[in-house]
Amino acid sequence: MSGSRVGGPADDHRRVAADFTTVVEGVTDWDAPAPVEGWAARDVVDHLVTWFPAFLAGGGVALDVDLPSDDPGGAVRRPRPGTPARAWRAHADAVQHLLDGPDADRPFTHPHAGTHPLDQAVAQFYTADVFMHTWDLARASGQDVDLDADRCAAMLAGMQPIEEMLRASGQYGPAVPVPDDASVQDRFVAFIGRDPAWAPPARA
Repeated sequence: MSGSRVGGPADDHRRVAADFTTVVEGVTDWDAPAPVEGWAARDVVDHLVTWFPAFLAGGGVALDVDLPSDDPGGAVRRPRPGTPARAWRAHADAVQHLLDGPDADRPFTHPHAGTHPLDQAVAQFYTADVFMHTWDLARASGQDVDLDADRCAAMLAGMQPIEEMLRASGQYGPAVPVPDDASVQDRFVAFIGRDPAWAPPARA
């Protein structure tokens, strides 16, 4: 089973989610602006804990997570103001439980993503997203973060050949120019439309 393989999607998520959790624990102002236009720090977490359960549901998989919610009876569970850290931990634990489970490598078919082993779908579409947004949340909260350089390089190499498709999806802004000698982290975040020099504006 994929979830039990050392170095497989389950272990990969465990590492990436742990790094994101470390950043979450360092946030002191959830209303601080984030590098994604129109987002605050809390929106980075809200994005992750809402889109991925909906993605899984599109393939008939329910994520067993009990999120604090504004509307417990609503179809979409969103973290209440002041609870993004709690929402993230509950969500990350549920994803890890799914990946560590006996059916982690079962076929998963999504109408917009095709068919993949479930754990591979999680790795490709979700764990990679958590990795990217770790930088966003760190910058929003004034924290330094060193993303794994090998992962930055691998993701950049995989995304560059499909750049036109990625831009057309509307999920990525225009690439930001960086010097030729920029670090692989700076080249990666610039490719996905972030300014590596971005810092939150001063707030009164």
